[in-house]
Amino acid sequence: MYASNAYKTYKNNSVNHASKEQLLLMLLDGAVKFAKMGRQAIIDKKIQKAHESLTRTQDIFYELMASLDISSGVEWSKQLMGIYEFITKRLADANIKKDVEIMNEVVPLIEDIRNTWYEAEKLSRGQR
Repeated sequence: MYASNAYKTYKNNSVNHASKEQLLLMLLDGAVKFAKMGRQAIIDKKIQKAHESLTRTQDIFYELMASLDISSGVEWSKQLMGIYEFITKRLADANIKKDVEIMNEVVPLIEDIRNTWYEAEKLSRGQR
């Protein structure tokens, strides 16, 4: 019981004191985790678990989309919005159809996005 409370306190503190870059990486780590859980649940025919995992992944991408400033006119943010929209659409398709092939397409894409942001954060840290 105490270990559970200590872990929750640790997680809350890590989120509350994280930089915006660290929060982005936490979200993307969660997206990868839940996408993989959803894919496995589809394979295991655990329909409710698949639905929950895939909607959590979608929610993460909706949050990422909300954080983009596409009004700034920066082209990469518009392109990133398109990628995020594609991912959320494919996640919805996979959820409706319970199609593991769609997840086999989407999971590596989500991992690539996460890895790219990790590299960008590392480069940014090196320039500070």
